[in-house]
Amino acid sequence: MILWSAMGTHDSLPDDVTTLQAMLRAERAARLAAEAEAQAGTLLIEKLKLTIKKLRHEQFGQSSERGALLDQLELQLADLEENAAQAETAAQMAAEKIAVPSFERRKPARRPLPEHLPRERIVYPVPATCPCCGDSRLRKIGEDVTETLELVPRRWKVIQHVREKLVCRACEAITQPPAPSHPIARGRAGPKLLAHVLFAKYGLHLPLNRQSNVY
Repeated sequence: MILWSAMGTHDSLPDDVTTLQAMLRAERAARLAAEAEAQAGTLLIEKLKLTIKKLRHEQFGQSSERGALLDQLELQLADLEENAAQAETAAQMAAEKIAVPSFERRKPARRPLPEHLPRERIVYPVPATCPCCGDSRLRKIGEDVTETLELVPRRWKVIQHVREKLVCRACEAITQPPAPSHPIARGRAGPKLLAHVLFAKYGLHLPLNRQSNVY
């Protein structure tokens, strides 16, 4: 909270949050000190009231001495009550002038999506006629493009390695190209799949049973 009577107008406020926080802490410390001083005055007033009450009901020295002491204490009590009333009035007037400055958060700037990513245009159909008058003479004046980032899920495919068999009509010999080499003998996993499984196991620390459930 900031006291406008001491600070002036809104234009005199700093823009950085750190300075505002320091000003708030200083104002809070001053307010706590004022409250502590007011509490001390209140305790002193109560103590004087109790002393005056005891003097009025107890025998303390001669009556003339007791009367002089009571007069002195009552004058001191009146001064303290007047000072406390003035302090309370000043605090109320200050509280009416205290205001909290509005802090407008800046909206984060959204960076555009990378240009190297492929784009897929989805053009939504427009009405053939004007929705207001029903006329069909419509012409394009522009377009609004909203980009969303999407992830294409993994797709499985089976690669068929075909080895054609040929027979010679002259000697009836059968020929066939040799079988391609596989990373695992008689295994079904291709090299790219094995590389992905190894990266997920040792790079991402995903066990094989969890990968199997995901796949």
